[in-house]
Amino acid sequence: MSATLELQAGAARLGLLPDLGGSIAFWRSGAMEFLRPVADPHLIAQHGRAVAGYPLVPFSNRVAGNQFRFEGVDYHLAPNFGGEDCAIHGNGWQHRWRIAMLSDSSATLSLDHAPIGPRAGEWPFSYRAQLRYDLREAGLSIGILIENTDTRSQPVGMGFHPYFPRHAGLRVGFAASSVWTSAPDHLPLLRIPAEGPWSFAHMRDVGEAAIDNCYAGWSGSAFLRWPREGYALTLEGSPELRHLVLFTPPGQPYIGLEPVSNMNDGFNRMAIADSGVRVLAPGQKMEGHIRMTVARC
Repeated sequence: MSATLELQAGAARLGLLPDLGGSIAFWRSGAMEFLRPVADPHLIAQHGRAVAGYPLVPFSNRVAGNQFRFEGVDYHLAPNFGGEDCAIHGNGWQHRWRIAMLSDSSATLSLDHAPIGPRAGEWPFSYRAQLRYDLREAGLSIGILIENTDTRSQPVGMGFHPYFPRHAGLRVGFAASSVWTSAPDHLPLLRIPAEGPWSFAHMRDVGEAAIDNCYAGWSGSAFLRWPREGYALTLEGSPELRHLVLFTPPGQPYIGLEPVSNMNDGFNRMAIADSGVRVLAPGQKMEGHIRMTVARC
């Protein structure tokens, strides 16, 4: 069982699992649970442990066929998602992160990856990642940094996967210009305007709709409201994070609303102008920041 590191700010409490992918164990204040711990059996490396959110480095979502071509070289990834022959969400969530800095309300975690042994199949380039959590009584900030420590350029992406509680009446709202429909293998199929049933420009009940899609041209802000509990949450992403994945599995007590940099399968779609994939030369870094602010309503 991984040890939980607890931060506090006033009545707010944040549990972290550095040994389990730098994940969040819980985030709550009093009786209100802002993130919902979920044990996803598909995420094999989490060993059935419930987590409330985890970092996505060095990419978000799936890579088609577990392979991509970059600068004339074909690379193959090992599947890491149970039930599918699929590599998903990078490999940061699969490993132990080191505690680099710690205070009562803040923690900085770090991870060094080198493609040696089994890790070579997880990601073929070396990188260093940092993850910073800053807890406030009225919110949580998350900073993610990736540095290319390899001798070659590499494509990267990043994001964060929070699980929000899906209480009856949960309403969600955000603005985005388009959305990618999905093929049966959950990979992008068609890009269409985020209109009609795809639009969340006006806050609406998520209901029991089954959505697992990536929105492009996200404005950088999203809003959640739990009327029964009397709380609202504003989710903000920095300019590097202009895709938003909405995941609403039917019958489950949670939803995912994931600010990410790259579109799903971005490494195989780098010709798309806003794929969100960033190419880092050796020594270059990429940063992204997420802020969640809560209020009574």
